[in-house]
Amino acid sequence: MASRRARSSHVDPRSQSRERALTLLYEADTKNLDGHSVLAGLVENPDHVTALIVRGVADLAREIDQLITKHADGWTIERMPCLDRNILRMATFELMKRDDIPQAVIMDEAVELAKTFSTDDSGRYVNGVLSAIAKEIRAL
Repeated sequence: MASRRARSSHVDPRSQSRERALTLLYEADTKNLDGHSVLAGLVENPDHVTALIVRGVADLAREIDQLITKHADGWTIERMPCLDRNILRMATFELMKRDDIPQAVIMDEAVELAKTFSTDDSGRYVNGVLSAIAKEIRAL
């Protein structure tokens, strides 16, 4: 999975962490492992935010996948493109457990990852599913 984003010194470190977390979650998904196993197999430990996301998605996998399935309008988790599925998992974890990050930031980052790494329609799809999930779990 190669990045099409331009690399520069002004890229937000949290964005880089999310991109790295996506890479690790993609690896776990394609190898039928959980995030803990992938993290344990790394030669060098990832940064704190990357590890937090990967562990959080692994720990809450069942609950996260249920939320995604509930709001994925006609799509099963298995039928989604692997990248979309893992972007949704990451963002859903952050919406659930990272109250310190504004909803708009989580959603924008997820949509940007989908546009960068997945299909032409993925950005809109990810935005739609996350909007529905956010209404449920971040309701005022």
